[in-house]
Amino acid sequence: MSDVVIRVENLTKEYRLGTINHGTLKQDLQSWWARMRGKEDPNSIVSHSSSHNSQQGLNPHFLALNDVSFDVKRGEAIGIIGRNGAGKSTLLKILSRVTAPTSGEVKIKGRVASLLEVGTGFHPELTGRENIFLNGTILGMKRAEIQRKFDEIVAFAEIDQFIDTPVKRYSSGMYVRLAFAVAAHLEPEILIVDEVLSVGDASFQKKCLGKMEDVSKSEGRTILFVSHNMTAIQNFCEKAIYLHKGHILEFGQTHQVIEHYLNDCISSASLVWQGSHEKNEFLRIDSVSIIKQENDKADLFITEDIKIKMSVDVFKEVNGIAFEIVVHNLEGIVAFSSFTETMTLQQGKAEATCVIPRDTLNDSHYTITAVISKDYSYWLVQINDALTLDLQAVPEGLGWQGDWPGIVRPRLQWHVDVDQ
Repeated sequence: MSDVVIRVENLTKEYRLGTINHGTLKQDLQSWWARMRGKEDPNSIVSHSSSHNSQQGLNPHFLALNDVSFDVKRGEAIGIIGRNGAGKSTLLKILSRVTAPTSGEVKIKGRVASLLEVGTGFHPELTGRENIFLNGTILGMKRAEIQRKFDEIVAFAEIDQFIDTPVKRYSSGMYVRLAFAVAAHLEPEILIVDEVLSVGDASFQKKCLGKMEDVSKSEGRTILFVSHNMTAIQNFCEKAIYLHKGHILEFGQTHQVIEHYLNDCISSASLVWQGSHEKNEFLRIDSVSIIKQENDKADLFITEDIKIKMSVDVFKEVNGIAFEIVVHNLEGIVAFSSFTETMTLQQGKAEATCVIPRDTLNDSHYTITAVISKDYSYWLVQINDALTLDLQAVPEGLGWQGDWPGIVRPRLQWHVDVDQ
């Protein structure tokens, strides 16, 4: 492989509808054993004899990845971008050996550390200190090596006084800080980072990006970085992969790939999202949509209110729930977020609506991420880029037609005193 440390060849991951993103270690072992015997995978592929699906005319398969191939060289920082459901997280899980591919091959040279989801790789009953040593051992490091890095990890994570507290009592922000510090400091040859960094505050995100840059450029390690923040991808990554519905649409220089992605986002503005697999044990987001008074017109103007509705199926009673939206511009910079008070949801259906007042957003393009959080501490369910808005300035004759600087352009109240 020479300088190639990651080689992906004809990689395909096929899920059975209804089990997407809910695989267990037991299911992965079943899948592996079936493939070893040349049998049908009981967890990833539905038999074509399924009478119900045949009668309903439904496709029982879902291709999260479809014939994906690429090489990554030592020391490269590769950004991975794409809309929600493009296959980004599935790709990283396969590269991290969290889940197995349906077909294809992955060759990796070197130790891999992954930061995929909040708490991944941590044992909740163990303390922060114990989890640092556990993760280092899993990476194949000796105790003396881990001890040498220990103080640096704790200082970076900024959790000194909580290092001997079980991590199940950590907030999501503390979880992420410690998880990133462990992954970045225990000297893996390959570091894989998913969108999970968005849970941290802005100053810590900047700190993480700086550390990743040092790891990549100064220490010659390889990084795969998934983010919806196009500015971070542009500044940090030399190359980028654009995934769309399981396919690689483009792999090349970052600025060209981002331009391709943004142009596609603009041309595919969507006022409705509907899905079936963004769920957990408590609830599922069924749909997110823009409610318009004039349903026959898709145009959105900055001078009209934007009403957003989130519909949810609740499987069992759950408390401490808050609905939230996060509004980004297409470069991934957060314009603002808004959330409800916490509440208890009963089994059944629930709807939440919010209104972005007129004259708040700019003449530009935005994406809206829908979120349901628990106790304001962690996100239960999130749908990145659920909606894409293409907002237009007011029609000719009703106001200024030029570009206004800034992500938003709120109409503020002014009072001017003039001495005559």
